[in-house]
Amino acid sequence: MIGEDLQRETLDLLRRLIACPSLSGREQGVADILKRYLAENGFSTLEIDRYGDLVAGVAGTRPGVRLLFDGHMDTVPADNAGDWTTPPFEPVIRDGKLYGRGTSDMKGADAAFAVAAAQYLRERGRDFAGELWFAGVVQEECFEGVCAKEVAKRVRPDLVVIGEASEGNLKLSQRGRAEIVLETFGVPCHSANPEKGVNAAAHMCALIDEILKLPPTKDPRMVGDGILVLTDIKSAPYPGASVVPHYCRATFDRRLLVGETRESVLKPIQAIIDRQKELDPTLNARVSYPMGSAVCSTGETVEAERFFAPWWFAPDERTQRVKAAMEARGLTPKITGYSFCTNGSYYAGEAGIPTFGFGPSRENLAHTVDEHIALTDLYDAVDGYLAILHAVLD
Repeated sequence: MIGEDLQRETLDLLRRLIACPSLSGREQGVADILKRYLAENGFSTLEIDRYGDLVAGVAGTRPGVRLLFDGHMDTVPADNAGDWTTPPFEPVIRDGKLYGRGTSDMKGADAAFAVAAAQYLRERGRDFAGELWFAGVVQEECFEGVCAKEVAKRVRPDLVVIGEASEGNLKLSQRGRAEIVLETFGVPCHSANPEKGVNAAAHMCALIDEILKLPPTKDPRMVGDGILVLTDIKSAPYPGASVVPHYCRATFDRRLLVGETRESVLKPIQAIIDRQKELDPTLNARVSYPMGSAVCSTGETVEAERFFAPWWFAPDERTQRVKAAMEARGLTPKITGYSFCTNGSYYAGEAGIPTFGFGPSRENLAHTVDEHIALTDLYDAVDGYLAILHAVLD
């Protein structure tokens, strides 16, 4: 484990990050904290791009790999602060754990990597091969990989490390994510005479009943199946007292496996719509991916279709070298994959850039009441990032 000085440095930086709320689109305060720290610790390039991403880098004296650490700066809200045992933006240590919104997802990793990078530069100066880059990315909670594309255009990385929680393991794959919208269109009428109209909600129920029978897709290389989960249903008008609804919309969360495309994911749902229409010609339905948009702290609008790609890489010589370097420091990483979605959707899933994940804490602590990180996990992550830096850049 790292020494007490580095432990204090990491904890101090993380506390400052937690005390600065940074909802998606409001990450500027955290970007300023990280930018100042990196500027004071050897990074020579420090930029804020059009979306508000922090992009910081330093080049070694010898040619080599462009290594990019990706860590998003935004968090989900803590609107249920009354349910927390500690205030979500007042970092508190209890029983060897630091509590606060973003400790696990993922300011803990941001702080750990920043300190590891600072320590690496103290040890090596500029005597390393390649370039070391840090990206504090915005809007990840809403648009996995979309703002990361802007970072990749600037850095052109050869290797990306995703800092999302991995329990100290090396993650070489990730399920993708898609939002699917199913709409039905009817004809309104008085509910006392339902035969005069077409009930969009009833049609929706029939379609959902069939759609939820679809078997999940599978891939033994991936963690988790290609599941489809119904997340909401809305009809119009609402409330619908004495009115047959003329419109209904349902949203599904679909987790994606490698090889699945925009077209292949919608195809079985469209087939169900077509079969149901043969049984009931009054059915009018449409399935699609919605577009999402949000305003960034810079005033720029980010917009994207809600389809975020999966990815998988086979373990290679570099992976084994990184794993061995971690083990030499007393860590015990396993090679596995993420079940959730990350900014790797762009780097690996779309751009094909070699990518792996490594970060402190557990996936199931993200977005929770009393979110926390074990201090031992936090400090081990600094050790792990130092191992990665030496394995890749020395």
